[in-house]
Amino acid sequence: MITSKQRAYLRSLSNGISPIFQLGKNGIEDAFLNQIEDALEARELIKITILENSGCDPREASDKICEAIGCEGVQVIGNKIVLYKKSLKKPKIELPERK
Repeated sequence: MITSKQRAYLRSLSNGISPIFQLGKNGIEDAFLNQIEDALEARELIKITILENSGCDPREASDKICEAIGCEGVQVIGNKIVLYKKSLKKPKIELPERK
């Protein structure tokens, strides 16, 4: 679990990145989750666009993805979600210390 200070830091980092995935009419499938997991391992912080035809609310989609792959939902704003998971091989993002 990340703190609110760490979440704010991750939100500031996410401002500069573009969405790399779109969740569409196929919904949240295993193949989609595997792609997200691989991207999180490589980048640690990703942004996903939730399309209107996905049948999912962005908050609901974020919760399902986070539960399925054990990542942190950083932000849901409009139809975009931001996810974070610390890389096991090469951590790149240094989070502020917990107090």
